[in-house]
Amino acid sequence: MNIGKYMNTTINFILQPIRKSIRTRLIVTMVFIAIIPTLAVTLLAMDNSRRSMETEVVNTNLSNLKWTGIYLDQQFEQLSNLMYSVLINPDMMDYLGDQEQKSVAEQYTEQKNIDNLLTSSYYSAKNHMVGVEVYVQSKQRIFTINSSGSHMAITPDKPYYFNMLANMNKDLILSNDLSDPDKFRMTRSINRFEDRERLGYISFDIRWSMFDQTLDLMNKGAQHTIVLIDGEGNKLYQPAGLEMSEATWANVKDLRGGPAVIRTDNEFIFYNTNELIDLTLIKVIPKHVVNQSATKTMQYGIIIGLLSVISTIIAAVFLGWKISYPIVHLARSIRGLNFMRKMEAPDRRRIDEIGMLENKLYNLQSRIQEHIKTEFSMNLDKKSAELKALQAQINPHFLQNTLQMIGSMIYTSTPQESYAVIRSLSEMFRYVIREPDMLATLSAEMAHLNHYMHIQQQRFKEKLQYTVEIDNALEHVLIPKLTLQPIVENAFFHGLENKTGAWSVHIRMEAHGDEVWIIVKDNGVGIKAETLQLLEQRLQSERDLWSIGNRIGLSNIVSRIKMRFGDSYGIDIASDEFIGTSVTVRIPIENGD
Repeated sequence: MNIGKYMNTTINFILQPIRKSIRTRLIVTMVFIAIIPTLAVTLLAMDNSRRSMETEVVNTNLSNLKWTGIYLDQQFEQLSNLMYSVLINPDMMDYLGDQEQKSVAEQYTEQKNIDNLLTSSYYSAKNHMVGVEVYVQSKQRIFTINSSGSHMAITPDKPYYFNMLANMNKDLILSNDLSDPDKFRMTRSINRFEDRERLGYISFDIRWSMFDQTLDLMNKGAQHTIVLIDGEGNKLYQPAGLEMSEATWANVKDLRGGPAVIRTDNEFIFYNTNELIDLTLIKVIPKHVVNQSATKTMQYGIIIGLLSVISTIIAAVFLGWKISYPIVHLARSIRGLNFMRKMEAPDRRRIDEIGMLENKLYNLQSRIQEHIKTEFSMNLDKKSAELKALQAQINPHFLQNTLQMIGSMIYTSTPQESYAVIRSLSEMFRYVIREPDMLATLSAEMAHLNHYMHIQQQRFKEKLQYTVEIDNALEHVLIPKLTLQPIVENAFFHGLENKTGAWSVHIRMEAHGDEVWIIVKDNGVGIKAETLQLLEQRLQSERDLWSIGNRIGLSNIVSRIKMRFGDSYGIDIASDEFIGTSVTVRIPIENGD
């Protein structure tokens, strides 16, 4: 009973938008008529394309796998024949079978013959051979030829590879070189013909790149994985592709035989075993790569279906547009009413009831917007500016440099000089944090600036020249707090720090009628003409109350001046590239007495 009630509620919820709108009902009906046959055709085409692609990929890769296996057999057979040519060489056979005690000169001659034989084999394999090694158990000697040269060593203990052959009971093994993954060792046991007793071994160190050209027959794609594994299921070489997942590796490590293919939920796994050396070639192709062609067919079908749906929607909308447009437009206007955004003006040509409602709604929204602008937005902007000014932090890089300078001054300067810098930094913090007023007198603002410049002069010594021209009659004029120091800080950051040679910062205050001009001039690198033009346009158009990174931006200063004194005041900037920049702050003469 409860299930039936739940299903009815769900159906009503789904059908509710359709029941409310004739336009929606018509659109949904026509869309279904167009979508169903399009989807059926698309799905059938996609499935047929996928099956055809899978068959083609499987047949092609099985053929490539077969031919690659044949060529790998030939290459390994060449290496094996080269080993046999060394073993059946008369000098090698005499050395292996000779049990008589010989003179030093005779022993030297025998060893020299073996060395020449191995050197010849080493160079016969061109660049792919990186080393040859022969161990003779009866004489406890190892002969080694590589790029470093040739040498012979006496070893009373049986070498690792001799024991490996015995433990695995094999005459031929392949193993990776742990010190260099780009090469492998092919080791063959040297056996006495009569009783198969192991007399030693011969090993070739070969670069895997020897087989890259052969493995290219497998058509190595960016998302294909090709690996060679030995008879124990160990990975020997992976010339291409991503690393296998644990699940994939569990499927391939025990594969033998072939050429054959295994299909899993996500992959095609092709394999073929080289019986001569018990080496299995594996290729893994993700199914989504095989299905890419079918995906393209599906995409084309979807595009055709979407075009049909769009045509149907356009026809349905056109049929109901003329009748329902005025009511729908009014309903959307009311539903999307936003007092913080300008409403689109109504069509004045309408003189019926809908037109009257649209006009009344537009007038009501305009009046409410005006009220919000005058009574709420301006106050909010003012409070935001006050809060931002009070919460402005001293540039952390400036603070870090100052603290580091104080630390060094403790050891290099007098206590009075160190205390003066600490006091300037303390007074800067006091000015930023403890004084809550939005406005400050020019004397207080200049005192804060002087503390900042005192620290900068201690940092840069004779390199920085700081001069001030102040009219004492203007010291009580009010100015937005934290106006001058951020401008000077910008002068350091954008102008002076990139300039070589001496720096200068000059502050001048002038009375012009009922205005005060505070001019901050530096001899920095200046501003490019196009950059200066963009900066002036931004300062004219934006009301940015926020800082830039860790500094109060010029837009912030302009916004606070305009909100406090009006749009006729603000900041003017003049600059010549490579000469310097002059920033003029214009405020009215408004005393704080």
